[in-house]
Amino acid sequence: MNIIPLFVALPLAVAFIIPMLSRKFKWFPDIAGNITTLILAGMSFSVIGKTGIYSMGAWEAPIGIVMVLDGLSVLLLIAVNVIAFASTLFSVNYMDRYTSKLRYYSLFLLMVAGMNGVVLSGDLFNLYVFLEIASVASYALVGFGCEHEEIEASFKYLVLGTVASAFILLGIGITYGSIGSLNMAQVSEQISLSGMNNALLFAVALFIMGFGLKAALVPFHAWLPDAHPSAPAPISSMLSGVLIKALGIYTLARILFNVIGVTDTILNILMVLGAVSMVIGVLLALGQWDFKRLLAYHSISQVGYIILGIGLGTPLGILGGLFHLINHSVFKSLLFLNAGAIEYSTGTRQLDELGGMKEKMPVTGGTSLVASMSIAGIPPFNGFWSKLIIIAACIQAGRPVFAALAVFASILTLASFLKVQKYAFFDKLKDKWKDIEEVPVLMRLSMVLLALLCIVMCVLLLPLLNTGLFDNIDILGPAVDALMKGTAYAVRVLG
Repeated sequence: MNIIPLFVALPLAVAFIIPMLSRKFKWFPDIAGNITTLILAGMSFSVIGKTGIYSMGAWEAPIGIVMVLDGLSVLLLIAVNVIAFASTLFSVNYMDRYTSKLRYYSLFLLMVAGMNGVVLSGDLFNLYVFLEIASVASYALVGFGCEHEEIEASFKYLVLGTVASAFILLGIGITYGSIGSLNMAQVSEQISLSGMNNALLFAVALFIMGFGLKAALVPFHAWLPDAHPSAPAPISSMLSGVLIKALGIYTLARILFNVIGVTDTILNILMVLGAVSMVIGVLLALGQWDFKRLLAYHSISQVGYIILGIGLGTPLGILGGLFHLINHSVFKSLLFLNAGAIEYSTGTRQLDELGGMKEKMPVTGGTSLVASMSIAGIPPFNGFWSKLIIIAACIQAGRPVFAALAVFASILTLASFLKVQKYAFFDKLKDKWKDIEEVPVLMRLSMVLLALLCIVMCVLLLPLLNTGLFDNIDILGPAVDALMKGTAYAVRVLG
């Protein structure tokens, strides 16, 4: 289990090495950033099927700081680090138009280190510390271009992110005051023994508000439509693809299921928040003509699907929610890279100013079509299977209204992305775009990699069908088990 701290130590170390060497070796940030994220992605796949606890300084839980690897951690590590590699690969050419690659990659790796730390942290305070590392780096990256729009969006994101962090820190303080421990397993054990009190119920409300704001759930979503379009395309890809998952959805699920212990009331709150986000997000997206802003509103909608699935609290619902989490990481990251590629070549992301891009940018157009069909839930792409599971889980749980809302939101999502395809790619090519070219090869490679994942990720369901195929890549089953076992998390950590 000595590999566990490397998920944090490696990107953290390289983030500080890059500024020291990059002034002499101008090529170093690109090489170091991509090699680091590639190694992290490889490490993520190497821990599939493994569980373990790493005690910092050999001080065991609950006294010492521990990092916990289980099925849910593995799922998030794979999502974070695969998307990080695709984003850094895209950044090699794309970030040439910005001022300082060494600062960009340092901040990027700090953000990755923070997300990996959140996913692995076994105590509440260090979870908060890593969450802040990732958040502060993301605030700077949103405003990296230093234009008026970007600075304004970054400031708005910073203010609301700070409010979320205050809610979370206050909730952690109340929990510590009630339990006398910050170790998540020990907190879970004490709650199981003595039950909930009013202070802990207030802490739960603070956690839902704080992590709900980090996840951009309605009505905590106001920062996202400005932050995601303003950031450089690889950062938009990370923010929507994995940051809101690691800092919002993962933390909310981990604390509510494994530490506090879910009740029917908590599950109902999650289902309502998920359904409202799912519908309102897609309705707000329909009227958008800015490609990246349209995608930002769809992030709110798709997060709603994930929270709805998890909020059902059934094995099938949690399976659908977690499967949609990693599916959304892939196809939404790809869509933001597509938007970045179009802006890179044309200088605009307004859909009504584009047209005929499939002729001049066939790779961008083809991969965008794959991602659009994936997010709309068209078979056989990955988004179809996770949405189908969530809808089936709603019906199985006796929640037909939520199932109908999921179908309704999916139809509107399809309508929205048919508009994208028509106006950006399939309309008549305008005279002013006759001289544009496809983006450089590394940007194309990044998009093709994610498009292939959109097509093949349905194989992740095969181990769950008891087919005997691909059992060695079962990442969904252990993640579902980690949440379904609830407060048994304490037993796994404390023994």
